[in-house]
Amino acid sequence: MSAGTFRRGHLAPLALGALAGALLLAGCERPPPEAVQRGYRGTGMVQVYNPRDFAKSVAANPPPPPALPPAVAEGPRASQAFKNVQVLSDLSVGELARVMLSMTQWVAPQAQQCAYCHNLNDMASDELYTKRVARRMLQMVREVNTSWTSHVAQTGVTCYTCHRGQQVPTQAWFTNPGPHQPGGLHATLAGKNVPLPVNGMSSLAYDPLTELLIKPADVKLTGEQALPAGNRHSLKQTYTTYGLMMYMSGALGVNCTYCHNTHSFKEWASSPPTRVKAWYGIRMVRQLNSNYLLPLHDVLPPERLGPTGDVAKVGCATCHKGVYKPVFGAPMLKDFPELGPPRVVAAPPAPAAKPVARTADAAAGAARDTRGR
Repeated sequence: MSAGTFRRGHLAPLALGALAGALLLAGCERPPPEAVQRGYRGTGMVQVYNPRDFAKSVAANPPPPPALPPAVAEGPRASQAFKNVQVLSDLSVGELARVMLSMTQWVAPQAQQCAYCHNLNDMASDELYTKRVARRMLQMVREVNTSWTSHVAQTGVTCYTCHRGQQVPTQAWFTNPGPHQPGGLHATLAGKNVPLPVNGMSSLAYDPLTELLIKPADVKLTGEQALPAGNRHSLKQTYTTYGLMMYMSGALGVNCTYCHNTHSFKEWASSPPTRVKAWYGIRMVRQLNSNYLLPLHDVLPPERLGPTGDVAKVGCATCHKGVYKPVFGAPMLKDFPELGPPRVVAAPPAPAAKPVARTADAAAGAARDTRGR
């Protein structure tokens, strides 16, 4: 066989292979042009945004409806004018009406509106469970805007932050019991190996939220010593921690470098400030779930409970919905300071005491006391 024949006989398969490779690569994602440098070059501190996915995030996070004009803060308090006002009692009558009308836009704009929570024949009645839930949610909103500025800063939250015009917020979550596992000699899944969106379609823990977003727990990877007594930072917990990290990454639409420096994921000193924000956010979510949502178990009807009979709980995705700041950082509290810290309403001044007219006997006694000094 001549050299030319050899070349021709082998170049054809190579050409076909190159063409097949080109067709295969044509179906892959192009490197998106949108990238944000978040740290020193060479450290991998870059946020990369796919334009098509980012456009979907924009469509899924519309701004809140235009705020109603501010109401007059003076005048009688809502608790003086209406019955059974327990949370927003410090507001004026006009301010309370403004918040109530806004809540119909945030939570029930298309359905019953006011009737979603109220008996229209007796607005003070608590007979509808939705009113009791709404009262608890108002307390929760005020708690976030008052005690968790370390996470929400002055942006704050309103009902719209989670609800977005839906009666039940999207991205709320229930405990996942996992797939049914046969008994006997079959190995269990040990809480992992079920690819789901919550764990980034990986083999990591399929329900990291129940373990890490309700009660205080260590969000760690390994122990700091080799086989120390009482070490519970096991490999299984590592799967759970990484599962939570994958959930948070998807919830905010970011990658790991939004909170971590790639040269050392563990080290705090070189991490961006967003890691501190996330640290407070985890603890805020735990408090809200434990103090406000779990106690609603006996208030909610069975159809509102999850597969294990638990209530819907909040997580990072409930507010963020795939973007790094909820509603792209739209200022919520600015338009609704009524949902901020409760205001201290000064008590009306006490009426001045009238002088007491002294009787003739009292005047005579006072005169004798004066002469006797």
